[in-house]
Amino acid sequence: MADNETLGVKLDILIRLQAMALIEKYETQRERIVFLSRAGFGPKAIADIIGTSPNTVNVALSKMRQKEGGKDGNQLKSAS
Repeated sequence: MADNETLGVKLDILIRLQAMALIEKYETQRERIVFLSRAGFGPKAIADIIGTSPNTVNVALSKMRQKEGGKDGNQLKSAS
């Protein structure tokens, strides 16, 4: 069981490191949040990766959903 837990922790670290490398090209925190959300990360994971609070992530996602609300189906999924 300990080997599976260690493997899980290492895999989580690798995923987060890769995510950090991918978001470097985005200039703003909001762009990074949107990218990570679309990649399937939840607010807590996004907050951990970019060094902010889950509340900040939820607010940014909420604003983006409102902004994109009228566009052709490219709405962000709920942050819940």
